[in-house]
Amino acid sequence: MGNCFETARKSTAEIAPSELIKGSPVIKLYGPPNSIATSYIRFALLHKPVSLQFIPSETHETPVIIFQSEVVTGSVETILRYLDGKFPDPPLTISTSNSVGGWYGGTTPMLVWVVVLQHRSLMWHLERMVRWAEDMTARGGKARGDPAMGSPRMEVRKFGRNYSQLLEMLFEHAQMEEKVIFPILESADRGLSKVANEEHARDLPLMNGIKEDIKSIGVLDSGSPVYQEFLSNLSSRLKTLKDHCKEHFKEEEKELLPLMEAVELSKLQQEKVMQQSMDVMRETHSHLFRFFMEGLQPLDAMQYLDMIKRYCDNVRVSLMLHMIVDAPH
Repeated sequence: MGNCFETARKSTAEIAPSELIKGSPVIKLYGPPNSIATSYIRFALLHKPVSLQFIPSETHETPVIIFQSEVVTGSVETILRYLDGKFPDPPLTISTSNSVGGWYGGTTPMLVWVVVLQHRSLMWHLERMVRWAEDMTARGGKARGDPAMGSPRMEVRKFGRNYSQLLEMLFEHAQMEEKVIFPILESADRGLSKVANEEHARDLPLMNGIKEDIKSIGVLDSGSPVYQEFLSNLSSRLKTLKDHCKEHFKEEEKELLPLMEAVELSKLQQEKVMQQSMDVMRETHSHLFRFFMEGLQPLDAMQYLDMIKRYCDNVRVSLMLHMIVDAPH
């Protein structure tokens, strides 16, 4: 990730490693290491200003946390409520005051909320890539940013890997809408998704052009006028892509997604389309899952996990959680 973007931040992967937070309260967690409930609590604690001591234990059927002299066990919801009571910022459980955007719950199909959260993650990553490109352009290959990025050429390679991950998520998200959401709307009223489909196709040349720009920058001599020119073009193109996506997502959320409620899908149909969406976005929910979750604020991340737990099998959910909690932080 780009220069200053590996420091402490407020979204899922932007949290200072709890082991490094000096003087932070210590939470001990006991539980089966392969339990979804245990991994879920470990994931939740990544967002809290605490130092976690996880003690794998097969003797505990459910997670148990110890804070000072207090021992808390029971359901995941019980433990999360306790953690929110002790460490309220950021909140990890939904209340009437923090149900973001009014989408969650009610009669709105679950898939709509999934799409909205995916938009948020994609926009966060796009904005981060724009900031990163602007910073590289300002330095022009003549000065290093974050020492962890290495030399200018090493930084460009890391930038390229991040963009490739973002591109894969963008493609999968677009495919999910085209294969799952748009057909539902078209069956209700032909032509509803025509403009959205056209916008998906519109940005393909821009996306691929950015990828080629990154490849070119990777072989140029850093600090040369041509290098600086390519960096400037890259920054400009990324900003255009970000602006297009922001406008497109806003239009979808305002014009198209509310129509999903009018379609009046049955509960069985909603379950089917959720499973279809997860299947189409297989890479996002496997090796890209940690990258995807980085773009969500803590409450959004917990809500997204709750939704995929309802529609994915336990093995798949367990693997996704371990990609995050067992990764270096």
